[in-house]
Amino acid sequence: MERQHGNDAPVLNKAVPVRHPGRWISAVIILGFLAVFLQSLVTNHNFRWDIVGTYILDVKVVQGVGWTLILTVAAMVLAIILAILLAFMRQSDNPVFRWSSWVWVWFFRGTPVYTQLVFWGLISVLYPKISAGVPFGPELFSMDTSTIVTATVAAILGLGLNESAYLAEIFRAGLKSVDRGQMEAAEALGMGKTKIMWRIILPQAMRVIVPPTGNETIGMLKTTSLVLAVPFTLDLTFATNTLANRTYLPVPLLIVAAIWYLVITSILMVGQHFIEAYYGRGVDNLAPATVNPAAAKASAAVAPSADAEPALRMDVPEEDTK
Repeated sequence: MERQHGNDAPVLNKAVPVRHPGRWISAVIILGFLAVFLQSLVTNHNFRWDIVGTYILDVKVVQGVGWTLILTVAAMVLAIILAILLAFMRQSDNPVFRWSSWVWVWFFRGTPVYTQLVFWGLISVLYPKISAGVPFGPELFSMDTSTIVTATVAAILGLGLNESAYLAEIFRAGLKSVDRGQMEAAEALGMGKTKIMWRIILPQAMRVIVPPTGNETIGMLKTTSLVLAVPFTLDLTFATNTLANRTYLPVPLLIVAAIWYLVITSILMVGQHFIEAYYGRGVDNLAPATVNPAAAKASAAVAPSADAEPALRMDVPEEDTK
């Protein structure tokens, strides 16, 4: 037992901070590997950073970045629309809707995206004309498939339809994460099913839907590098590969593509963070939930005070004990 200096009160225990030598050892190892890696980047002339600086803002590269973003956004919009429909169909009481949704997810998840892109690139070979008319009767009009399903449309369809199968399962999981009692309580208040879905179910399901959807968006950004199978020749990967074949320097052009992908991915991750914080208010403690001042004041006005609580208990007769 120790005594404090200048005070007769004994010190019953002396707190000793817990030592974590493993943290320091692992930190030293990681910093060592990082230092070696940075040294290799600076001293290894085979990376050709001068070529990276020359082509990082090349016109073809910047155009490739723009087309990559267009493909990503368009494919994700198409995938989200289809995924919402598929998720609702999977939850429907209609067996035709349920099985149609299941078959869609089974097919597009079970076949490689590269194969699907090749198929959409050959759609004009399989169906030279798109026509409409009476079955087994006269044809009302027809159009060449190649004029409608261009390389851009084929790339968006191939990416969007494949992604819709994955997003449909994510949305279905988000909808199932909301307790069924929420819908029953809203129905008891007289709310319609559409209003219940948009005002009660979806705001709570978005907390589960947003993180994996953000991951799928980042994955879609990188999947656009496969649209050469259509073939689509304006994306970032094809642009850097073309420059690499022209200069016979593949490594620095690969670094150029990697830098652009990292920049776009970082921006998407920041946006995902703020969306998650918005839908996680009051649950994830990322941001406090907003409280309506008028509602809080009205609730405080009708709530019984602590002084009134004994009076309320006295008004209720107690049961006679036998």
